[in-house]
Amino acid sequence: MEHTTNISLKWTDWKLRDIIFGVVVPTILAFLIVGISLSSSVAAIAIKYTLLEAIVVVAVPMLIGLVWNQWAGGATGFLMGALYALYFADQVYASQGGSDISLLGNLVSAMLIGYIAGALNKRSDSYKRLLIAGVTAGIMGSFIVVFTSNFSSILGPATLEGSVTTFLPRVLVGIIVPLVARSFLRHGVNQKEKALST
Repeated sequence: MEHTTNISLKWTDWKLRDIIFGVVVPTILAFLIVGISLSSSVAAIAIKYTLLEAIVVVAVPMLIGLVWNQWAGGATGFLMGALYALYFADQVYASQGGSDISLLGNLVSAMLIGYIAGALNKRSDSYKRLLIAGVTAGIMGSFIVVFTSNFSSILGPATLEGSVTTFLPRVLVGIIVPLVARSFLRHGVNQKEKALST
Protein backbone atom coordinates (compact mmCIF):
# COMPACT_ATOMS: atom_id res chain seq x y z
CA MET A 1 0.00 0.00 0.00
CA GLU A 2 1.31 3.37 -0.99
CA HIS A 3 1.91 5.99 1.69
CA THR A 4 0.91 9.55 0.87
CA THR A 5 0.09 12.33 3.24
CA ASN A 6 -2.21 15.25 2.86
CA ILE A 7 -1.04 18.22 4.83
CA SER A 8 -3.84 20.23 6.37
CA LEU A 9 -2.54 23.65 5.44
CA LYS A 10 -5.01 26.47 5.61
CA TRP A 11 -5.22 28.90 2.75
CA THR A 12 -3.59 31.54 4.97
CA ASP A 13 -0.55 29.39 5.91
CA TRP A 14 1.90 31.05 3.51
CA LYS A 15 5.57 31.65 4.13
CA LEU A 16 7.95 33.92 2.24
CA ARG A 17 9.86 30.76 1.31
CA ASP A 18 6.73 29.42 -0.46
CA ILE A 19 6.57 32.49 -2.68
CA ILE A 20 10.32 32.65 -3.37
CA PHE A 21 10.83 28.96 -4.20
CA GLY A 22 7.30 28.33 -5.47
CA VAL A 23 6.89 31.30 -7.84
CA VAL A 24 9.92 33.61 -8.14
CA VAL A 25 12.76 31.09 -8.66
CA PRO A 26 10.90 28.83 -11.14
CA THR A 27 9.69 31.86 -13.11
CA ILE A 28 13.25 33.19 -13.37
CA LEU A 29 14.42 29.74 -14.53
CA ALA A 30 11.61 29.61 -17.11
CA PHE A 31 12.71 32.97 -18.54
CA LEU A 32 16.34 31.76 -18.55
CA ILE A 33 15.32 28.67 -20.54
CA VAL A 34 13.52 30.86 -23.06
CA GLY A 35 16.42 33.33 -23.13
CA ILE A 36 18.98 30.61 -23.84
CA SER A 37 16.78 29.27 -26.63
CA LEU A 38 16.74 32.72 -28.28
CA SER A 39 20.54 32.79 -28.43
CA SER A 40 22.19 31.85 -31.72
CA SER A 41 25.72 31.17 -30.44
CA VAL A 42 26.97 27.62 -30.93
CA ALA A 43 27.80 27.16 -27.23
CA ALA A 44 24.34 28.36 -26.17
CA ILE A 45 22.67 26.06 -28.71
CA ALA A 46 24.64 23.06 -27.42
CA ILE A 47 23.74 23.93 -23.81
CA LYS A 48 20.13 24.50 -24.81
CA TYR A 49 19.61 21.05 -26.31
CA THR A 50 21.53 19.27 -23.56
CA LEU A 51 19.67 21.03 -20.75
CA LEU A 52 16.30 20.82 -22.47
CA GLU A 53 16.60 17.09 -23.01
CA ALA A 54 17.96 16.50 -19.51
CA ILE A 55 15.16 18.48 -17.89
CA VAL A 56 12.23 17.53 -20.09
CA VAL A 57 12.94 13.94 -20.99
CA VAL A 58 14.85 12.81 -17.89
CA ALA A 59 14.42 14.99 -14.79
CA VAL A 60 10.68 15.70 -14.86
CA PRO A 61 9.52 12.10 -15.42
CA MET A 62 12.09 10.83 -12.92
CA LEU A 63 10.97 13.31 -10.28
CA ILE A 64 7.29 12.47 -10.75
CA GLY A 65 8.10 8.77 -10.64
CA LEU A 66 10.11 9.17 -7.44
CA VAL A 67 7.67 11.35 -5.53
CA TRP A 68 4.38 9.93 -6.79
CA ASN A 69 4.54 6.49 -8.39
CA GLN A 70 5.78 4.58 -11.41
CA TRP A 71 2.56 5.07 -13.40
CA ALA A 72 2.62 8.83 -12.99
CA GLY A 73 6.33 8.86 -13.89
CA GLY A 74 5.70 6.78 -17.01
CA ALA A 75 2.75 8.90 -18.12
CA THR A 76 4.74 12.07 -17.51
CA GLY A 77 7.63 10.65 -19.50
CA PHE A 78 5.33 9.88 -22.41
CA LEU A 79 3.79 13.34 -22.39
CA MET A 80 7.05 15.20 -21.89
CA GLY A 81 8.78 13.04 -24.50
CA ALA A 82 6.00 13.79 -26.98
CA LEU A 83 6.33 17.51 -26.34
CA TYR A 84 10.09 17.33 -26.68
CA ALA A 85 9.70 15.49 -29.99
CA LEU A 86 7.39 18.24 -31.25
CA TYR A 87 9.86 20.89 -30.18
CA PHE A 88 12.74 19.01 -31.79
CA ALA A 89 10.71 18.71 -35.02
CA ASP A 90 10.23 22.48 -34.94
CA GLN A 91 13.98 22.94 -34.57
CA VAL A 92 14.61 20.67 -37.56
CA TYR A 93 12.19 22.87 -39.50
CA ALA A 94 14.13 25.89 -38.23
CA SER A 95 17.37 24.49 -39.63
CA GLN A 96 15.72 24.52 -43.03
CA GLY A 97 15.07 28.23 -42.95
CA GLY A 98 12.08 28.93 -40.67
CA SER A 99 11.70 28.84 -36.93
CA ASP A 100 9.17 29.49 -34.22
CA ILE A 101 9.70 29.65 -30.48
CA SER A 102 6.03 29.49 -29.49
CA LEU A 103 6.16 25.71 -28.98
CA LEU A 104 8.99 26.11 -26.47
CA GLY A 105 6.92 28.75 -24.70
CA ASN A 106 4.04 26.30 -24.32
CA LEU A 107 6.37 23.56 -23.11
CA VAL A 108 8.05 25.76 -20.49
CA SER A 109 4.66 27.16 -19.51
CA ALA A 110 3.30 23.67 -18.86
CA MET A 111 6.30 22.75 -16.74
CA LEU A 112 6.07 26.01 -14.80
CA ILE A 113 2.33 25.60 -14.19
CA GLY A 114 2.75 22.09 -12.81
CA TYR A 115 5.65 23.07 -10.61
CA ILE A 116 4.11 26.24 -9.18
CA ALA A 117 0.78 24.53 -8.49
CA GLY A 118 2.46 21.73 -6.56
CA ALA A 119 4.98 23.96 -4.82
CA LEU A 120 2.36 26.38 -3.53
CA ASN A 121 -0.31 23.83 -2.62
CA LYS A 122 1.87 21.20 -0.89
CA ARG A 123 -0.92 18.56 -1.13
CA SER A 124 -3.29 20.63 0.98
CA ASP A 125 -7.00 19.94 0.49
CA SER A 126 -8.03 23.50 1.41
CA TYR A 127 -9.98 24.80 -1.58
CA LYS A 128 -8.78 28.37 -1.06
CA ARG A 129 -5.15 27.22 -1.06
CA LEU A 130 -5.79 25.04 -4.12
CA LEU A 131 -7.46 27.99 -5.84
CA ILE A 132 -4.63 30.44 -5.07
CA ALA A 133 -2.03 27.90 -6.22
CA GLY A 134 -3.99 27.11 -9.41
CA VAL A 135 -4.68 30.70 -10.42
CA THR A 136 -1.10 31.80 -9.60
CA ALA A 137 0.28 28.91 -11.67
CA GLY A 138 -2.02 29.78 -14.57
CA ILE A 139 -1.02 33.44 -14.51
CA MET A 140 2.72 32.73 -14.36
CA GLY A 141 2.45 30.18 -17.19
CA SER A 142 0.55 32.75 -19.25
CA PHE A 143 3.38 35.25 -18.86
CA ILE A 144 5.80 32.76 -20.47
CA VAL A 145 3.47 32.12 -23.43
CA VAL A 146 2.86 35.84 -24.01
CA PHE A 147 6.59 36.56 -23.69
CA THR A 148 7.60 33.92 -26.24
CA SER A 149 4.86 34.96 -28.66
CA ASN A 150 6.71 38.27 -29.03
CA PHE A 151 9.55 36.33 -30.69
CA SER A 152 7.29 34.05 -32.74
CA SER A 153 7.39 34.33 -36.52
CA ILE A 154 3.96 32.68 -36.66
CA LEU A 155 2.12 34.40 -33.80
CA GLY A 156 3.81 37.79 -34.06
CA PRO A 157 4.05 40.37 -31.28
CA ALA A 158 1.66 39.98 -28.36
CA THR A 159 -1.58 41.92 -28.69
CA LEU A 160 -4.21 42.67 -26.08
CA GLU A 161 -6.60 40.16 -27.66
CA GLY A 162 -3.87 37.51 -27.87
CA SER A 163 -2.92 38.09 -24.25
CA VAL A 164 -6.54 37.75 -23.13
CA THR A 165 -6.91 34.48 -25.05
CA THR A 166 -3.72 33.26 -23.39
CA PHE A 167 -4.58 34.29 -19.83
CA LEU A 168 -8.31 33.52 -19.80
CA PRO A 169 -8.22 29.74 -20.30
CA ARG A 170 -5.29 29.28 -17.93
CA VAL A 171 -6.95 31.31 -15.18
CA LEU A 172 -10.28 29.51 -15.71
CA VAL A 173 -8.52 26.16 -15.49
CA GLY A 174 -6.81 27.48 -12.34
CA ILE A 175 -10.30 27.93 -10.88
CA ILE A 176 -11.88 24.68 -12.12
CA VAL A 177 -9.06 22.15 -11.61
CA PRO A 178 -8.79 22.84 -7.84
CA LEU A 179 -12.37 21.54 -7.49
CA VAL A 180 -11.34 18.28 -9.13
CA ALA A 181 -8.07 18.12 -7.19
CA ARG A 182 -9.90 18.70 -3.91
CA SER A 183 -12.26 15.83 -4.58
CA PHE A 184 -9.30 13.57 -5.46
CA LEU A 185 -7.45 14.57 -2.30
CA ARG A 186 -10.54 14.17 -0.11
CA HIS A 187 -11.38 10.82 -1.72
CA GLY A 188 -7.87 9.60 -0.97
CA VAL A 189 -8.25 10.65 2.68
CA ASN A 190 -11.64 8.93 2.94
CA GLN A 191 -10.22 5.72 1.45
CA LYS A 192 -7.37 5.74 4.00
CA GLU A 193 -9.81 6.30 6.88
CA LYS A 194 -11.95 3.36 5.68
CA ALA A 195 -8.88 1.15 5.36
CA LEU A 196 -7.73 2.09 8.86
CA SER A 197 -11.15 1.48 10.41
CA THR A 198 -11.46 -2.05 8.98
